[in-house]
Amino acid sequence: MTDTLTININKAAESRLADTDFESLPFGKVFSDHMFIAEYENGEWTNLQVLPYGPILMSPAISALHYGQAIFEGMKAYRQADNRISVFRADKNFERFNKSALRMAMPTVPKDVFMQGIAALLDIDEKWVPKADGYSLYLRPVMFATDPFLGVKASEKYTFAILTTPTGPYYSKPLKVKIETEYTRADEGGVGYAKTAGNYGRSLYPFAEASKEGFDQLIWTDAATHEFIEEAGTANLIFVLNGKLVTPSIRSTVLDGVTRDTLIQLAIKAGIEVEERRVSVKEVIEGIENGTLTDAFAAGTAATVTPIGQISYEGVLYTLADPETRTVSKAIAKTLNDIRYGLADDEFGWNWVL
Repeated sequence: MTDTLTININKAAESRLADTDFESLPFGKVFSDHMFIAEYENGEWTNLQVLPYGPILMSPAISALHYGQAIFEGMKAYRQADNRISVFRADKNFERFNKSALRMAMPTVPKDVFMQGIAALLDIDEKWVPKADGYSLYLRPVMFATDPFLGVKASEKYTFAILTTPTGPYYSKPLKVKIETEYTRADEGGVGYAKTAGNYGRSLYPFAEASKEGFDQLIWTDAATHEFIEEAGTANLIFVLNGKLVTPSIRSTVLDGVTRDTLIQLAIKAGIEVEERRVSVKEVIEGIENGTLTDAFAAGTAATVTPIGQISYEGVLYTLADPETRTVSKAIAKTLNDIRYGLADDEFGWNWVL
């Protein structure tokens, strides 16, 4: 059994709850009263504490700013039907966080530090977990290198933090997306499978250009040929082709999405045939044209299950079926939400109820 860690608690003098409009929660802009912090030095994690959310003092020479040693995770806590708080698939996020850490030459975070840090933070900020349907408390574990040293090598010091932000639906309408064939998100042998800050930094310019054209997201393709679909950057991509649930297989350039994995398991349980494989741009476009592609959606912690309404490829805009007619994604999305909010039996053991 894991020993209970000593976590120092420093509560905020006043809560900002009363000043927060829970009916208007732009994603990632409203933070709860507290955060969790731990520091790594001399080969161990120390100084575990929950303290008021706010700025962190740091040197402008820290390694994270110069060499990009920074990783993060995205996960959610839900207020269940019986008013208890649960965190969805925390074990999966913990495993992926440390997979990212290893790829970026960073120390792994012990499971007790990760889990007990979350528990301590939610114990204090429990009232920040929204009650409304479709709402949750988004958790952002993050680790970054803190050596104030300009030599090119892995840092010897790190900070691990957990921030939380109450949030509603990430997308409010079906997505209009563009298949990207010039820029790339990730390359074979690179860090595309890790949730490292640089993956997102390199995507910002292409996304900004696409936004000017009215697109909500990009569909990234493989760097070598741009013939195969990979992911959307903020989410994995799932299609229904010829009645089968089809999604790009996990590889070094594709993030192993927690929501993606969850939906695959739910689909299999529902008797839907699933294919995890390379998905070509050609077959998606042909599927839209001949009617064999009946559903397409983004799947991620923030996005959850968001239908794709339109796909642009080589200057042609293709409109997909009305999301209200899409039985597959609607059904598995409902099952997922019912489990997360405690409205259905959690037979997979995904909910960590605090």
